[in-house]
Amino acid sequence: MLLVCPFCGVKNRVPEQRLHEGPVCGHCGGALMEAAPVDLDERAFDGFIQGTELPVLVDCWAAWCGPCKTMAPQFAAAAAQLPLVRFVKLDTDAAPTLSARLNIRSIPTLLLFKGGREIARQAGAMPAAAIVDWLRRQGV
Repeated sequence: MLLVCPFCGVKNRVPEQRLHEGPVCGHCGGALMEAAPVDLDERAFDGFIQGTELPVLVDCWAAWCGPCKTMAPQFAAAAAQLPLVRFVKLDTDAAPTLSARLNIRSIPTLLLFKGGREIARQAGAMPAAAIVDWLRRQGV
């Protein structure tokens, strides 16, 4: 299984049966399977999405957005429940070019990527249970 380190961007190969053993990046030592959201910037986004073989759920948010602030702990709670999904936060204000390319029209917006391609999208704040349910309906 290929996993991209969210800290240094290096691709790591981890045997599927060892994903639950807390693998770390061979380059920087960062946790590869942290059951918590990680922040990605515009520079690291494409490499992470394209190089990670596990599903990736992206929360597109902004610091000034009330519903985004409300959903942040719910997104983190969902991440703790689904350790085989990589949860990523993307600050749309800090990444305006990427936000435009991803066609983000409202926030918060969740984007689900599998195999480097967007397979589903959901706008609006959601509680953790609804995020988990939505992911399961997507086949994750």
